[in-house]
Amino acid sequence: MTKLKCIVVDDEALARRLMEENIRQVPFLELISTCKNPFEAMEVLQQEKIDLVFLDIQMPGMLGTKFLESLVEKPMVIFVTAYSNYAVESYDLSVVDYLMKPVSLERFVKAAHKAYELHQTKSNSKTPHTSDTPDYFFVNVEYSLVKITISEILFVEGLKDYVKIFLQNQTRAVLTKATMKSIEERLTVKNFMRVHRSYIVNLDKIESIRGKSITIQKHEIPVSESQIDELLKTINYTK
Repeated sequence: MTKLKCIVVDDEALARRLMEENIRQVPFLELISTCKNPFEAMEVLQQEKIDLVFLDIQMPGMLGTKFLESLVEKPMVIFVTAYSNYAVESYDLSVVDYLMKPVSLERFVKAAHKAYELHQTKSNSKTPHTSDTPDYFFVNVEYSLVKITISEILFVEGLKDYVKIFLQNQTRAVLTKATMKSIEERLTVKNFMRVHRSYIVNLDKIESIRGKSITIQKHEIPVSESQIDELLKTINYTK
């Protein structure tokens, strides 16, 4: 499992200790350093590539928001603060999450998983896929990372804020909070096709096509009008 190298930046010693304890509970987080202020953090960032910063906002000398704005190469950031009035500004800075002190372990783990998924998505989009590329990825399911073997995917169904991943030999779909776009990006070089706004199918698993409907293991999946011709072309069907 890829580990995220992270640092904690907080002027309160107790807050730093609590964050250290939380980080130790998450197997994919690796704590590199704890910093009392943004200036110490700058030195660490110059010496080491950091993936994730747990950053306080109200600190003597420099606000956490100003520190983040000053960085040319920005790592992922999760704000950890006792003040709610910076929430709107945090969205403008594209931070991963905004945690209010005192932070429960459950809420911390949820934010950490969000950062991990974002890191995986960015890594997959930057790295060319080869035959050695693993045939799997991980998704967040109820605060756990669940392995999805790509070759076992039957199809993916998009809901409002979630996706359901239907797998071979499993009676229940895997439900995870994600977008269809993020899942599609992981499947673009595989034998998958977006046949509908809400459906991605594994072309190898198609059993039949009737009109604008695909059958995969008793599941009926609609095909949009705009995609039917492309689907037939992709499966080498000729009239």
